[in-house]
Amino acid sequence: MTVSPQPALAHGTFAIERRYDAAPKRVFAAWADPETFRRWFVEAPGATIHQWIHDFRVGGLGGGRYRFGGPENPIGFNETIFVDIVENSRIIFTYVMGRELDGEHRRESSSLVTVELMTDGGGTRLIYTEQGAYFGPDGAAHIPNREEGCGWMLDNLGRELEKRL
Repeated sequence: MTVSPQPALAHGTFAIERRYDAAPKRVFAAWADPETFRRWFVEAPGATIHQWIHDFRVGGLGGGRYRFGGPENPIGFNETIFVDIVENSRIIFTYVMGRELDGEHRRESSSLVTVELMTDGGGTRLIYTEQGAYFGPDGAAHIPNREEGCGWMLDNLGRELEKRL
């Protein structure tokens, strides 16, 4: 068992809504397909992807292992486990996020996420709700940054869907 050297902890919850001009089936597929997910989830100018495993199924070995970084940034990681998947309707997952610094795998947060997909006219209303525990003495400062980052991620999803209409 590994014990965190930083006892401080902050909790935060946020919800983000988006509407996409794509049916729930297409939005769900953008989460399920490894290549599509990679494009909108992590690919960005200057980013280097060091490891990419996207196993979109519930529990067990199913999940994701993502390691990424830029030339001037430490390697970040995201370890995901899918808890519940209802096709075209709901995705629930947990993830741990952190950085690799000085040869150590440092966890910075652990979150539970619910993604709800609802038909909205000819498109989809998506509600992304995250409940997180943020580690370290500055954990509370990470909450608004995480919310902003998740908003950008969902905007990337929208751009991905628009490119492939």
